[in-house]
Amino acid sequence: MLEYRKNAAESISTLNFTYAIDQLTLANKLVRNVNNLNLKADVLLTNATLQYYFQNYEQASKINIEAIDILKISEKRESLSGAYLIQGLINTRTNKFSEADLFYKKSDSICKITNDEKGKTSLLLARGFNELKKGNPTVAVNYFNAGITQFRNNGTKYQEAFCLINKADALLMLDDSNGHSYLSQAETSLKEALTIIDQKKYTKLKIDSYKTASKISLRKGQDSLAFSQLNDYTTKLDSIHIIYISAISSSVDGDTSVAELKKEIKDYKNDLFEKEKSESFNSIINSLSIALIAILSLLTLSFYKNNNLRAKANNLLQDKNTELMMAKEKAEKASLAKAQFLSTITHELRTPLYAVTGLTHLLIEENPKEHQKEHLNSLKFSGEYLLSLINNILDLNKLEANKVEVEKTTFDLKKRIKDVLIALKKSADDRKTILKLEFDDNIPKKLSGDPLKLSQILINLVGNSVKFTQNGNVTVRVSKIDQLNKTVKLNFEIEDNGVGISKKKQKSIFETFSQGSLQINRKFGGTGLGLSIVKNLLELMNSKIHLESQLGQGSKFWFNLDIDIPEDSAIAAQKESERDLVNYDKLKGKNVLVVEDNKINQMITRKILEKNKMTCQVADNGTDAIKLVQENDFDIVLMDIHMPGISGIEATIKIREFNTTIPIIALTAVTIDENLDEFYKAGFNDIIPKPFKPELFFAKIYNTLYKEELNN
Repeated sequence: MLEYRKNAAESISTLNFTYAIDQLTLANKLVRNVNNLNLKADVLLTNATLQYYFQNYEQASKINIEAIDILKISEKRESLSGAYLIQGLINTRTNKFSEADLFYKKSDSICKITNDEKGKTSLLLARGFNELKKGNPTVAVNYFNAGITQFRNNGTKYQEAFCLINKADALLMLDDSNGHSYLSQAETSLKEALTIIDQKKYTKLKIDSYKTASKISLRKGQDSLAFSQLNDYTTKLDSIHIIYISAISSSVDGDTSVAELKKEIKDYKNDLFEKEKSESFNSIINSLSIALIAILSLLTLSFYKNNNLRAKANNLLQDKNTELMMAKEKAEKASLAKAQFLSTITHELRTPLYAVTGLTHLLIEENPKEHQKEHLNSLKFSGEYLLSLINNILDLNKLEANKVEVEKTTFDLKKRIKDVLIALKKSADDRKTILKLEFDDNIPKKLSGDPLKLSQILINLVGNSVKFTQNGNVTVRVSKIDQLNKTVKLNFEIEDNGVGISKKKQKSIFETFSQGSLQINRKFGGTGLGLSIVKNLLELMNSKIHLESQLGQGSKFWFNLDIDIPEDSAIAAQKESERDLVNYDKLKGKNVLVVEDNKINQMITRKILEKNKMTCQVADNGTDAIKLVQENDFDIVLMDIHMPGISGIEATIKIREFNTTIPIIALTAVTIDENLDEFYKAGFNDIIPKPFKPELFFAKIYNTLYKEELNN
């Protein structure tokens, strides 16, 4: 059944509607005999998509709503999000724009819960299409630009080409009279779309491109060419309609219609025969009527009692539903309050942390003495760890749901562990505890994995051992267990001779906010989050934490981890990539406007830019920023979000009213997961979360300034 539905979906995308109908018919027959709501909903969604391509929007909506009702019961969130998206597109096509927005918001809510990045990206395209149909081309272009970037990164070529065509249509709706080059931008966008379409043989998009090309030719005064292109469009469109009609016609079985007609004639003859026999039974029927009336009376009484019972049950159910709705509203309010708290506390924590990491970077760049460099590198490492720790603490639910992604990069494991021990040396010295490292020399020098998350795990485990050990030793052991092809299995042990953990407490020590006891909390402090984060990170990396401990004798935490060994070419490629990621010579002399209200952050950002020979001007608020952009010719704007007066988002919207081309990057300490759509809609080109690594900072600026050059 799944194979039939998959075949139907693939056939729709290639305009093979006859085969799609055949496969859907087979899937429909099979799904009737299977008690699986998810399968039934999937078949309905594919059928709705087919009707949408046929432009039979009323039938598509009817089928899609039926699928939505089933998916609400089955709670299959990903499919429900897709169904809401389809319903929004149907409403956009039928000019019901407000209703479309509602369905897009419903789909977006599910995508945020399930962390569905592809769904979020598809919504950028759908919302841009909705704004285009509503007659809001500027907002539509912002959506399409964001969508093009995401589709390009995901390698989703069909959607990227569709976005580029619609972006061209939106640009053609804008006025070129104020010196803007919207017509030229539309031509570029269409050219990029055609490159993809010709490579991938996207027939439907090729036909749509003729219409857009005719609009461009008309704007350029090339009437004959525009007429020729429009004629190509209508001719090809007619051929698609013929395919639609052929597919629908071939799905009608003529033999079945004849059989149904024969059956109706046979039934009619049987009815005549029955009527002739009925007269002989009239007397019997009359005698049975009295008995039937008596039975009906008894049934009526029974129904009356049952209805009373049902009414009472319904009233009770209504009361329970009311209670559930109230509980749901309370939970939603609590969730909203939590989200607002996290957003605020994130900003308040990241702002001073940006000052710490930024000043550390500047000090390292000023050629410090060797003994100072070691302390500064330790401070830099601790700052990076603290940023990662803040992110995980503030979004612990996301970590427990395995929504955090494991990255892969080449690193030196021994150096990473030494960095952890250096960072914790001061704490160990305060407790007169010695840190030791026993490292197996058979372990490859270079490994491929997520060094930051591994550092988080080790710094939590070693830090925990140091905290509970006085005048003792904390030993980190790393040994090679096995090696298969290009994967090595390693054993990590962190052992101490501290206070130890009771058998009873060992069962809950890895739970969130769990500590040994109230006395331990008062004596040693801490949040009780460290070991919980370790447990979740290891599960994310397909491993498990183990504990051996006795009170008064110390503890040993251990885990095994499979880590890849990179190819020599991969190591070289990574070094080459890191070295050539940014052409710093091209950034020299660029004029940058930094919009930031915090004086320390202004100084740090300005110095980082000026050390790279870039010129910098600072605005304290959004109002001054708007004025400076009007009066000066900046190459790029770095815009903070939380500022007195108008916010960075409001300032960007106002700048886009008179300047649609200047690159604007959000340089912000707010949590961006829930605000991406708002940033792109306002007209930002990209986002840099604070605090940042200077390499990422310059890479984002370089990619934004030279986007067109990098894409060619």
